[in-house]
Amino acid sequence: MIQIICKKIATICSVLIAVTLICLSQTSPCFAVEISTPQLGPTNPQELELFIDDYFAKEMSKQHVPGAVFALVKDGKIFFSKGYGYADLENKIPVDPDKTLFRVGSISKLFTATAVMQLAEQGKLNLNDDVNKYLKRFQIPNTYPKPIAFTNLLTHTDGFDAGWGIGAFARKASQMIPLGDFIAKRLPPRILPPGEVFLYSDVGMNLAGYLVEEISGMPFAEYVDKNILQPLNMRRTSFVQPLPPQLASDFAVGYKYKDGTYRRRPFAYSNTVPGNALMATATDIAHFAIAHLQKGRYENARILKEATATEMHRRQFAQYPGMVGSTYGFFQRVLNKQRTISHGGRHAGYTSELYLLPDRNLGFFISCNNNPTRLADKLVDKFLDRYYPPDKKIKPIPPGIKSSQAHLQNLSGNYRYVHYPHHTIEKLAAIFGEAAELRTFAGQDGTLSLWVPEFKSVEIQPLLFRFLYSNNLMGFRQEDGRRITHMFLGHSVYDSLEKLTWFETNDFQLKLAIFCTLIFGFTCIIAVARNLQKPTFPRSKIASLAMFLAVLISALNLVFLIGTGLVLSQADFWELFFGLPGIFRLLLLIPPISTSLTPGLIVFAFLTWKDRASLIWKVYYSLIALAGCGFVSIFINWNLYYH
Repeated sequence: MIQIICKKIATICSVLIAVTLICLSQTSPCFAVEISTPQLGPTNPQELELFIDDYFAKEMSKQHVPGAVFALVKDGKIFFSKGYGYADLENKIPVDPDKTLFRVGSISKLFTATAVMQLAEQGKLNLNDDVNKYLKRFQIPNTYPKPIAFTNLLTHTDGFDAGWGIGAFARKASQMIPLGDFIAKRLPPRILPPGEVFLYSDVGMNLAGYLVEEISGMPFAEYVDKNILQPLNMRRTSFVQPLPPQLASDFAVGYKYKDGTYRRRPFAYSNTVPGNALMATATDIAHFAIAHLQKGRYENARILKEATATEMHRRQFAQYPGMVGSTYGFFQRVLNKQRTISHGGRHAGYTSELYLLPDRNLGFFISCNNNPTRLADKLVDKFLDRYYPPDKKIKPIPPGIKSSQAHLQNLSGNYRYVHYPHHTIEKLAAIFGEAAELRTFAGQDGTLSLWVPEFKSVEIQPLLFRFLYSNNLMGFRQEDGRRITHMFLGHSVYDSLEKLTWFETNDFQLKLAIFCTLIFGFTCIIAVARNLQKPTFPRSKIASLAMFLAVLISALNLVFLIGTGLVLSQADFWELFFGLPGIFRLLLLIPPISTSLTPGLIVFAFLTWKDRASLIWKVYYSLIALAGCGFVSIFINWNLYYH
C-alpha cells in the first residue's frame, strides 16, 4: 500500500510540473496564426551529430536506456542518422540505423491512416460514410443518432471507450486472435457522440485497420507491405509477427530496468496489429517521413496524391478555434512557433517519436529499447529549443467576458483525463497515473484558476479562457445549456478531461477506502478480543450473528484490499497486457462474495437497534454496515466485478 500511495503522490507531482510548464511557458503559443519561415534549423550534419552525441551520452545512462537511434530528414533526403548503445546488451550488438529494427508502437497508426487515405482516393470508401456500411461480420451499436464515420476513426473522435490493455498481447503466435475476431469480441461501448471530444482511440484505429482488410480484400500486413512499404523501399520494416528470419536477427531487444539491472522483455505478439505492431529501422521510417513531407512522394514513387496528402496533414478536428488538434492520423502542435504534426509510440520495452515540420520540409525520428523513459520527449524539446529558439512574447489578452461567480462555480471542480477504460477493471489505471486529475477554482476577481489559484485565466469567449501569464487556452464542453462535462487545454489535443462528481474523485475514493479499512480492521480486532474476553461482549443471538457476519465481510475486504495493493504495486505495466496475474484473478472472486453478504449487515444493523444491545454497539453495527456499503460502492466504481 505504501508503494501505491507513493505512486499516487508521484503522479500528482508530475501533473503539477506539467501544468506549471503549460501555464507558465511562453514558448508554445496555441493560436492558429501564419508562421514566418526565416532560415532556421540544422544546416551542418557534423554540428547536429555533436549535439545528438552529447545528448545521448548524458541521458542514456541517466535514464537507463541500453540503445537508441536518431534520424533526421530534410529537403527530401536523410540529413543525419546514427545509432547509440546496444540493440542487444548481453551480446554487445550495436544499434545500426540501417539494420536495427525497433518496435515503434502507435506510430503504426500513421501507416493505418495512410492506408485508409489511399483507399479513399481510389474511391473504395468515402471518409464521411458510416463505417457500418463496410462492416460485414459485426455492426457498431447505434448508441447515438450520429453514426461513426472514417473521419472520426482517423481523428480519434469516434467516442469509443478506451480499452484493450489486458489481453492485447499474446506470448506465442499460436495464441494470437485474428483482428476481426478480437474487435468483434472486445468492442467497447460508445461513451461519447462522434465528432465532439478527442479521446485517443486504439479501438478506432484498429477498427480502421480492419476496414482496410475488409475493403481491400487483403490481410492488413500484406496490404501495407504492397502499397506502402515496397513503394517507399522500406525493406526492413514489417507488421508480420514473428518477424521474417532475414529481419529477426537484427531486431532490438526490449528491456526494463529494475533493481539496478537490465532485464530482457519477452517478444509480445500484438492482437491489435494496425495499432501498434510495426517493427522498423530508423532509415525506413525516414523514407516514410520523406514521403509525407513531400506530399506523398518518395523519389520516383508516390503513395498518396498531393491533394490527398495535403488533406491528411490538415487539421481536421480541434475543440476550439485557436487550439491545436488532430489531422487524419497525426497530432498537430505548435512548438516554438513551428507547426508540427507528430505521433509517438510505446510498446513493451520500446519508446519512439516521429515529428514532422512541414513548413521546414524537415522531420526526425527517435526510438529506444526501454520503456518507460522520457528520452525521446526530452530530446524533442531540446532540439526545438536549439534550432528554433522560442519566442517569449506573451500576446495581449483579447477583450474578455465578465464572468459571473455562478458561472465560474459551475466550471469549478475536479477533472480527469479521458483516456482510460470507464467500463472495465482497467479503470484502475486511473489510480496509477494513466489518467491524472486536475482541479479548477473560481476566483473572487472573475478569474478561473487551474490546479492552484496562481494559474489564473479569463474568459475571452463563451466557455473559452486565456491564461494571464501564457498564450495557452482552456475551454469547456457544456450539455443541456448548463451541465459542464469536459475541459480542454489548448497546448495539446491529448489534454481532454472529463468533469467528475464528488464521489468519483481519487481523493474521495481514497478517503472512503481508508474509512472502510479502519472499520474493518477494528472489527477484526474486536473479534480477537471477544475470543480472549468473552464475558465483556454481548451474548444475544442477534449480536453474535451480526458480529460473525461483520468479521467475515471485514476479513474478506481486508484480504482483497491488501492483496490487490501488493499485487498491483509489484505488477509490471506491460506484463498486464498479457493478462491478469493468477493471484489477482483469485482476489477478484472476493467482490461478488462480499457484495452478496453485505445486505445482511444492513439487516442486522436494523435488528440490533431493536435488540437490548447498548447504544455504542448499535452505533458500531451501523458503522460496519455503512463501511460494507461503502466498499461495495468502491467495487462498483472501479468495475471490480467485470474481468
